Amino acid sequence: MRKAFFIDRDGTVNVEVDYLHRPEDVILIEGLGEALGKIHAAGYLAVVVSNQSGVARGMYTMQDVKAVEDRICELLRQSGSDVPDAFYYCPHHKKGIVPELAIDCPCRKPKPGMFLQAVRDWKIDPAQSYMVGDRMSDLLAGQAAGCAAGVLVLTGYGKNEQEAARTAGFTTAENLLDAVNGLLKK
Repeated sequence: MRKAFFIDRDGTVNVEVDYLHRPEDVILIEGLGEALGKIHAAGYLAVVVSNQSGVARGMYTMQDVKAVEDRICELLRQSGSDVPDAFYYCPHHKKGIVPELAIDCPCRKPKPGMFLQAVRDWKIDPAQSYMVGDRMSDLLAGQAAGCAAGVLVLTGYGKNEQEAARTAGFTTAENLLDAVNGLLKK
C-alpha cells in the first residue's frame, strides 16, 4: 500500500482567488515546490483534492479547472519543482444551476468521496496518509477518509478557521511547507 499527502488546492497550493478559473490568475503559495519535493523524497504521493462548485454554479467549466491545473504544473516545472501526482475535483453543489451537477454528492468535502476514489485508484493506505488544507471541511474529509492526521494551513481561509481547527484537535501550520516539515518529523 502507498501513502499520500492529500492537499487542498485553492488557498493551500495556490493563492486564494474566489472561484479561480483563469490560468493567468494562478499564483503559487511560497514553498510549494519545496514541499512537493519533500513529500516525494519521503515516499509519499501528492494528491490534490478540491471542491470546484463554480462548475455546478455555471461560473466556469471543467475545461477551465483543467487549464488552472495545467498552469499550476507548468509554473512548478518552470521552477524545476515536482508536480502533484494526481488531481481530484468535485464539480457538484446542491444549489448549482447545471442540472446534472446540482446534487448533494459523496465527493464534496467534508465528505470523503474524492479521497476514497484516490485510495482505490492509487492503492493508498489512508491510515499512513495526511490531509493539509485551509478549511475545516478539508480536515474533516481527511478524517472521514481515515487519514492519520490533518493540518490546517494559515494561508487562504485558514486564519479564519484556526480556532475551530484547534478546538477540534487539529494542528495548524503557516503554509504547506511548514505542515509537511511538521508531519514528516512524526
